[in-house]
Amino acid sequence: MTQNKGKALIIGAGIAGLSSAYYLLQKGWQVEILEQNDLSNNCSYGNAGMIVPSHFTPLAAPGVVAQGIRWMFDSKSPFYVKPSLSTQLLSWGIKFLKHSNQNHVDRSAQAIRDLNLASSSLYNEIAEKEDFDFELNQNGILMLYKTEKVAEEETELAHKAINLGLPVDILDKKGIQELEPNVQLDVIGGVNYKCDGHMNPMKLMKQMIAYLKNNGVIFHTQHRVTGYEIAGSTIKAVIANGKKFSADRFIMTGGSFLPELAQKAGIKIQLMPGKGYSFMHTPENPVNRLEHAALLLEARVAVTPMNGQIRFGGTMELASHHNKVNMKRVEGIVNSIPKYMPDFQVKLPIESEIWFGYRPCAPDGLPYLGQSSKLKNLIIAGGGGMMGLSLGPIFGKTVSEIANEEKPTVNINIFHPERFN
Repeated sequence: MTQNKGKALIIGAGIAGLSSAYYLLQKGWQVEILEQNDLSNNCSYGNAGMIVPSHFTPLAAPGVVAQGIRWMFDSKSPFYVKPSLSTQLLSWGIKFLKHSNQNHVDRSAQAIRDLNLASSSLYNEIAEKEDFDFELNQNGILMLYKTEKVAEEETELAHKAINLGLPVDILDKKGIQELEPNVQLDVIGGVNYKCDGHMNPMKLMKQMIAYLKNNGVIFHTQHRVTGYEIAGSTIKAVIANGKKFSADRFIMTGGSFLPELAQKAGIKIQLMPGKGYSFMHTPENPVNRLEHAALLLEARVAVTPMNGQIRFGGTMELASHHNKVNMKRVEGIVNSIPKYMPDFQVKLPIESEIWFGYRPCAPDGLPYLGQSSKLKNLIIAGGGGMMGLSLGPIFGKTVSEIANEEKPTVNINIFHPERFN
């Protein structure tokens, strides 16, 4: 630890917030965290636990709109946009359409790759510390496909990954099956992104919270931010639960609630919550042990081995926050599993066993990361979309570097938080 640099106040206790606290702590900052809920659940807990340098293509990409429109007419499909006249959705949708082109994909790929690779290395460093054991396994993620059309698309993407310097194997049915000797795969082939990995996000979050508490970080749970005290271009205090919380640096990491948090500070950040579901499954036959995490591509379902069980997850519902579980979407996940992995005859879980959370999706598919232009002591880190957990550590390290006026490890210019203002 170095000498005290001052006080940093973090808004949000997801992986971005906790990682920011972790790296600020190492630089000698006094850290407090405001969280609107308790610490038992947020989007960082129930996700697929994947580390994904393979995800160098932003959500806004060619073909996504046409595919999304087709899926909207299927109640069990993996993608849905709830029709709404909200100006927020309309504005987001127009920007999404504008960015769904190959130029945007090509311009973004290297920056997204670098961010994910840096974060993956940081996960390796964290896992080596004695306080942490979150089942980190950097043995790759399998992209599995059943149709020639998707095989062609995925092979093309794999070649782009290879051109970006990522280690990738394109495999036929026999080759992909050899990687999973204990589970029958009903696929025509797959791609192994050897740069990817997976973990147990619940263990990671609990261990990170324990580590931070043991090292002096103060958590204020059930504290919802209602306003800011601002003088000129400086935040003086955050107001939550009728109390003022002052600090030298403020870090906004509010996940899918980032737009509301920013708006209260007079900043416009565009995000839509992308609702996803997951549930745990215990294989009936313990012999059917998965060696790798996988994505069932046509179905858009994530499969991750965790602590002797398997987490299945998927869907993307773009709509405002709500607590209703759409069982049709979950049924779509369940029905797709045995089509790829016949050994797993998964029953539809009861509603209480289904987790849901909101991926914070920017209209251009890129995260928001950097120093605010409007408020000189505010740093924003969020909008990771489907890469949120994967990017956690590099978000935190970058926040710490900005707070200490150091040059960021990764070039973050393309991720400027006020790029749509």
